[in-house]
Amino acid sequence: MVKKRKLITFDWAIKRLLRSKANFGILEGFLSELLKEDITILVVLESERYKDCRVHEFNCIDLKVRNHKQEIIIIEIQYDREYDYLQRIFYGVSKTAIEHLEESQSYAGITKVISINILYFDLGSGTDYIYKGTTRFIGLHNHDLLELNEKQKQLFKKDCVEALYPEYYLIKINRFNDIAKDTLDEWIYFLKNEEIKENFTAKGLKEAEEKLSIMKLPEDEQKAYEHYKDDLHYQASMFESSFGDGYYEGKAEGINEATKIIALNLAKEGTSIEIIAKVTGLSELDIKQILQIAGE
Repeated sequence: MVKKRKLITFDWAIKRLLRSKANFGILEGFLSELLKEDITILVVLESERYKDCRVHEFNCIDLKVRNHKQEIIIIEIQYDREYDYLQRIFYGVSKTAIEHLEESQSYAGITKVISINILYFDLGSGTDYIYKGTTRFIGLHNHDLLELNEKQKQLFKKDCVEALYPEYYLIKINRFNDIAKDTLDEWIYFLKNEEIKENFTAKGLKEAEEKLSIMKLPEDEQKAYEHYKDDLHYQASMFESSFGDGYYEGKAEGINEATKIIALNLAKEGTSIEIIAKVTGLSELDIKQILQIAGE
């Protein structure tokens, strides 16, 4: 018997509830636990990153906020597997930084962007469930770390070079083993299970439990949420079906094309059509057509 969840999913909360200033405490709690510092959200920013997105809108969920340090934090939740996802988040961060640089500003005015990605598929081959990416410069000969000088620290109001550049956080939800060892793990547990245990003490979770209760949603919101969950199941099924068909068709086409190349190369070496047919499994007629098209 499937356990009925009491709390709405975090992606739905981001799309419908957490954009409200009254609910910033939930998001601030999550960000504070992840970034290991107290975070205060000033405003939710409208994003143009996905206005041309051709994928279903629920596969392009994101939230962009500015914190009290004037940094921009992008939060994205991704369900469907994307092999080029690492390049996509790089593009999103770069575009965000450029969007928020005024024409008259110097490069010193580029905004620090923090990209937080909550992934429900296994990206890459790592075994951890949380990864952080930063930019540092290491000497090739002395292996020392490039540091800011005092004037740069005053100009940028930063203590180190990597603080100038984007930070990337990859949270691989399905890798989490459901054992909460610290307050950040408590948030990961919630993100995976939509459940908050009584002994959890992470910032923002108690508020999340209160405000993200399905039963406390207005009736029309409950119906919309149920429709949303059904839509997610449908999208997942369509993705798997189309991916499966495309994969096997592509694989067959790839094998067929490789076989044609082998046949052509054998013919160039003077191998008889009869032997080529035995080696490749192609018919003699197919081989003759391949040679004719290739001008052999």
